[in-house]
Amino acid sequence: MEQGNQYSSKLVARWLLLGVIMTIIQVALGGITRLTGSGLSITEWDVITGTLPPLNEQAWMIEFDKYRQTPQFQLLNFEFTLNDFKFIFFWEWFHRLWARLIGLVFAGGFIWFLVRKHFKKEMIRPLVILFVLGILQGAVGWIMVASGLTGDAVYVKPTRLALHFIFALGLLCYTFWFALKLLVKEDQIIHQRPLRKMNLILIAVLVIQLLYGALMAGHKAANVAATWPKINGEWIPSSLFSHEPFLLNFIDNKILVHFIHRGLAYVLLIMMIIWSAQLWKTKGSVLFHQIRMIPLILTVLQVLLGIFSILTSTGIIPGQWGTFEWMAQIHQLTGMCLLLSLVCTLFVIRAKGKIV
Repeated sequence: MEQGNQYSSKLVARWLLLGVIMTIIQVALGGITRLTGSGLSITEWDVITGTLPPLNEQAWMIEFDKYRQTPQFQLLNFEFTLNDFKFIFFWEWFHRLWARLIGLVFAGGFIWFLVRKHFKKEMIRPLVILFVLGILQGAVGWIMVASGLTGDAVYVKPTRLALHFIFALGLLCYTFWFALKLLVKEDQIIHQRPLRKMNLILIAVLVIQLLYGALMAGHKAANVAATWPKINGEWIPSSLFSHEPFLLNFIDNKILVHFIHRGLAYVLLIMMIIWSAQLWKTKGSVLFHQIRMIPLILTVLQVLLGIFSILTSTGIIPGQWGTFEWMAQIHQLTGMCLLLSLVCTLFVIRAKGKIV
């Protein structure tokens, strides 16, 4: 009986990890959609009929005419031809198609595991939460797109882009945590309350840093200070709080958003070095020894990619994929992997008697 339960847990965990991989790809597709300016190319959300792209020239012209009514076309892309439109349409369509595929993998897997009786009672609640989070993420995605279809907006609102990104990270981490619960055995867990406390602080700092990364992307703020180590010749820019009201600076002032994102990267790196030195001195399970240095490695890589992204942002050419776009995309993917590595260490490192 016990062997059967372990087999079921492994199957469900693999299914969840497939969901993690598909979600990472989905976020990457979202990054490509943003970097190519494709996010507003599809002006409606048709869950069923929107699965297929236009299949003939007439259908393409109908979609193009809808796009030509948007502020983005009228104010920014007014010189677009049908071929230009087809390019940006593809990336937004593929981004949405992949979201549908994730839904199908989840729903299909859920039904299969239910019929084959692989679910244990304690799995049902987390699965329901996953389902709700997935629906919520889709709703937030449409709210984000809708923010760029009215008024004089030529892009989606940065705050809604950031919200969409953070919700995706939440879904990603929850799915990964659920899979770890089914895969990691009790003898792989170590009990170190101080290390776990620092782990939680690092996750909190990283989430804020990633949130500001999304605001950076939404504001296209990389090239407002394409210099390093100083920000346009200043260590502390003089225009950090130039907007009114004061609090608006923290989400709408490009220089302050840039400064916070860059500054938190340095704070995170220093904290990570200190924490990793403590991890290195700590004895633990085989799994603990395998994963303890991964967050530091990814943090160093993330900082370097951030610097290269900033320095290459001077070469941005609208409508073309170049060095900056590659750097920005890999930078985002590394950030997600860093977050997952910290979630993994948090799962392995427990406070004594901690029930997860």
